[in-house]
Amino acid sequence: MKKLDWYILRKFLSTFVFTMLTITVIAVVIDTSEKADDFVKSGLSSWEIVTHYFIGFVPFIMSMIFPLMVFIACIYFSSKMAGQSEFIAILAGGVRYPRMLRPFIVGAVLLSLLYWFASQYWVPKANEIRTNFQATYIDRNSSYNSDPYRTNNFYLRVNAGTYVGLKYYDTARKTASSFFLSKVKNDKIYYNLRAESIRWDTAKKDWLLTGIVEHTNDGLKETARLIPTMHMNLNVRPEELRRDEYLKDKYTTPELKRFIKMEELRGSEGLNTYKEERYHRDASPFSVIILTIIGAVIATRKIRGGSGLNLAIGLVMAAVFVIMDKFSVTFATKGNFSPMLAAWMPNIIFGIVAGWLYWRAPK
Repeated sequence: MKKLDWYILRKFLSTFVFTMLTITVIAVVIDTSEKADDFVKSGLSSWEIVTHYFIGFVPFIMSMIFPLMVFIACIYFSSKMAGQSEFIAILAGGVRYPRMLRPFIVGAVLLSLLYWFASQYWVPKANEIRTNFQATYIDRNSSYNSDPYRTNNFYLRVNAGTYVGLKYYDTARKTASSFFLSKVKNDKIYYNLRAESIRWDTAKKDWLLTGIVEHTNDGLKETARLIPTMHMNLNVRPEELRRDEYLKDKYTTPELKRFIKMEELRGSEGLNTYKEERYHRDASPFSVIILTIIGAVIATRKIRGGSGLNLAIGLVMAAVFVIMDKFSVTFATKGNFSPMLAAWMPNIIFGIVAGWLYWRAPK
């Protein structure tokens, strides 16, 4: 790293920090104005709102805009330098074009590593704070929100050949008014159990069944018996039966991987949302490098329109990137599109664009 590298890198990082802080402050002000009534109804003090909500909201909003802020910062400071003919002087001094891009790549890699680590561990912890406040004080006041303790039906595979179902499960009381368990072998049900009710026993840490009818089928022989009560370990805890729309945001990546693996063993459906989130946490940091290369190649050229035109081009490309990212997520979660491909598709397309721009750039 030479003086030139440190000069460009310092401008890159300082512009990024300023841009990130500015947009974050604007986002906090807008969010505060939208949720002012909810904050008042919560009855919490200003300090409690900061520690119970905004301490989680700020990392969340920063993680959302991180790649785009890197892109805009790169275009902004590069355009200013290009407007002052600094890059022309650098190239005229014998510095090769790939060598001139080195500090851009170094800065992008540093920011990408920071973003990757934050996405895996820090941001999920912040999201847990934000979403807990959201669910407790904001969602319950929404006219679009139904009863948080509404009944639910769950159908799970607890092990290789055992399937259970809970109907009308009450998440508040941890009870269900109907339960069944079936054991399958060679595609045939050889054991079936039904219970009138089931509830979580907090003392024994298992499930208590009442009003049980047990059927056993052994070839041509079938037996049935009535059992008043029975304790059963289903390898399923009450917190796993609560449908939490913020669950994928709260889990750190190791926790998210374990959750996906367990739900796949249980035969659960609708896991594409969680898989896409898991792959997205790796793809988004890599997009920082791609967007930095695009921004550097575009903005290091001195053009007639100046920095304003470069910023306009950057904003258009940022909008296209966001739209493409949202479309791929929708196709993965609502359709049959591969979650991994959906997470990496914007990077693949913009990586090709970055290569083409670099090849066409005057050197």
